[in-house]
Amino acid sequence: MVRSEASAIDEMGARAGIPVIPLSEIALTGIYEISKILNAPNRLETTLANVLNVLTSFLQMRHGVISLLADDDVPDITVGVGWNEGADERYRARLPETAIGQIIATAVPLVAENIETHPLFASDVGALADREGAKVSFIGVPIRIANRVIGTLTIDRIWDGRSVFRLDTDVRFLTMVANLIGQTVQLYRVVTRDRDRLMAESSRLQKELSELKPPRDRKPVRLKGIVGDSPALRAMLDKIAIVARSHSPVLLRGESGTGKELVAKAIHELSPRVKGPFIKINCAALPESVLESELFGHEKGAFTGAVNARKGRFELADKGTLFLDEIGEISPAFQAKLLRVLQEQEFERVGGNHTIKVDVRVVTATNRNLEEAVAKNEFRADLYYRISVVPILLPPLRERRGDIPLLAREFLRRFNADNERSLSFDPGAIEVLMGCGFPGNVRELENCIQRTATLAHGPSIANDDFACRRNECLSALLWKGHAELAPQRLRPVVSLPVLPLSAGSSGAAENKAPGAAPAVTEAPSPFDEADEAQGATPDRGRFIEAMERAGWVQAKAARLLGLTPRQVGYALKKYNIEVKRI
Repeated sequence: MVRSEASAIDEMGARAGIPVIPLSEIALTGIYEISKILNAPNRLETTLANVLNVLTSFLQMRHGVISLLADDDVPDITVGVGWNEGADERYRARLPETAIGQIIATAVPLVAENIETHPLFASDVGALADREGAKVSFIGVPIRIANRVIGTLTIDRIWDGRSVFRLDTDVRFLTMVANLIGQTVQLYRVVTRDRDRLMAESSRLQKELSELKPPRDRKPVRLKGIVGDSPALRAMLDKIAIVARSHSPVLLRGESGTGKELVAKAIHELSPRVKGPFIKINCAALPESVLESELFGHEKGAFTGAVNARKGRFELADKGTLFLDEIGEISPAFQAKLLRVLQEQEFERVGGNHTIKVDVRVVTATNRNLEEAVAKNEFRADLYYRISVVPILLPPLRERRGDIPLLAREFLRRFNADNERSLSFDPGAIEVLMGCGFPGNVRELENCIQRTATLAHGPSIANDDFACRRNECLSALLWKGHAELAPQRLRPVVSLPVLPLSAGSSGAAENKAPGAAPAVTEAPSPFDEADEAQGATPDRGRFIEAMERAGWVQAKAARLLGLTPRQVGYALKKYNIEVKRI
């Protein structure tokens, strides 16, 4: 029975006193460590250099070089380990060009036990030769993408008569590493080209939008369902009119309740796809398993309950527009699946193997800070670049207060039509609405109008019909935790949550000077001025709650309640409230 080469070498190593590690363990551990490096979000050059550093721990090597050929707009890359740090040119100078050329031409690994006697190193032996005249061996393997060679992975080592080498095994190990590198390089190049194209397209559209100067006699853009005439809204509508004409993906940014779904619908109706379907789905409302089936569809028998095949939202939106709301809430695992569909416009149904191609324009929306999520590795950077080709910021209601009367009358008109009533607003009612903060934006305003109209007794809505005038506004209770310090004679103010935006976006919240006071908006006071002048105070329970929130500091409690410290002191005595010492 003939012993294998590996067994013979292991026996030689044992006789020489060299600890022998099983080959399978070396290969498995090495591949595991290298795969972790290749999956890390680093620059390609850094990733390749880290791979070579790991190889030095698993192979008896002196030098190592990874050299990638140029591809279209991607320049060639050369990284090395074992030499003094230097530029790529210094590494290239040490590459045996003839041997490397044969590896690339034949796509076959090359092994030279002694470079001084090998014909392919006749002209390049000086770059790799040992200064002390020791024997130098060389191993080089091709790096492939599919059947095309895109570079080489080479190592050299000193044969000092004591080292134990496993040439065949090392070649197989390096070939596996080269295959992993090839897959990483392919993904890197695809993402780089896709990102550069998307960024160029985004830059072009942004430039077109910035240079937009509508004629003076041009009528303002009017869209169904979008009410208002404020400068902030008109600027957004002009931007929508331009963006809609293209097929680029759009990301709608804005706080909750600003009307992102209406804007997505408007983009579809102004686009060349208006005759196609408009399909929408809320990504945060469904678990991942259900969301996959909803978007991609499923085949019969794909899972329990799948009694029939079903088309997904992507298929239903073919030749039209798909609106993905709350895109920032999907899991990292599902982000990878969604990225492929957005890039290739093709997918397979759940439980199926037939590739389906579609032509869909995707409009996404979120109220999250995606840039921060990308920095925390909670959202894929490649998916972010894919969906954020043209970002559109929807202004909050506090930046378009002039639209509140128009919106309020429109919501009341709808209420009258649905309930066969003929309510109207008293002049003072609109003033009450103009003084509200509406942190929930247009949605909260609509709810306020519907609630007030439902409970109104007379033919018109008066000041006192609003819940905030009776200290019953649920929104004020919801946002009371955001109360900011204010002058004693002013009403309490509510600090509205401002959506962090990417650099370069416009908005009053971003243009504040450093150190400026936070943007605040007046909220309805639970007391009117007449009550305050008469020294009216809240009931005992509300006073205790305010004192606890203020840490039993009377001045802070007074600011929270919109009263003076003197009134607070009077109320403490009146209700016999003992001040706690904290």
